[in-house]
Amino acid sequence: MAEKNILAFFNSPEQAEQALSIMKNLSLVDSSIDRFDGYPGEGSDHIQNPITGNFQGLGYLTLGGDFPDRDEGILAAASVSASGMSSGGSDNETTGKDILLTVVVEEKDFEQAMQIVRDAGALV
Repeated sequence: MAEKNILAFFNSPEQAEQALSIMKNLSLVDSSIDRFDGYPGEGSDHIQNPITGNFQGLGYLTLGGDFPDRDEGILAAASVSASGMSSGGSDNETTGKDILLTVVVEEKDFEQAMQIVRDAGALV
């Protein structure tokens, strides 16, 4: 039987775990829950004084990114997230959806699995 994949984005790991637990009666082939970010690395792990501290740039301080190339750091610092000048707003439905639930199900259970993640508040 064929398999189908679902990529569902949630606001919290608990939401993804709840959706996955509801799917336990379906024909799951594989699943994973991961947090992702648009910037590489762990970045700043403690607060530093930007005047006296040795830091790589604004992207390192505000986005938590470790940029191997100076140009990458400059480009990341141009993001509205780095400056704090935007909160995403109510119309930005992707704000805060940094938890990815990846599910592989048998084709016969695909529609039911999709309904479960939608009901759990996922962006699919």
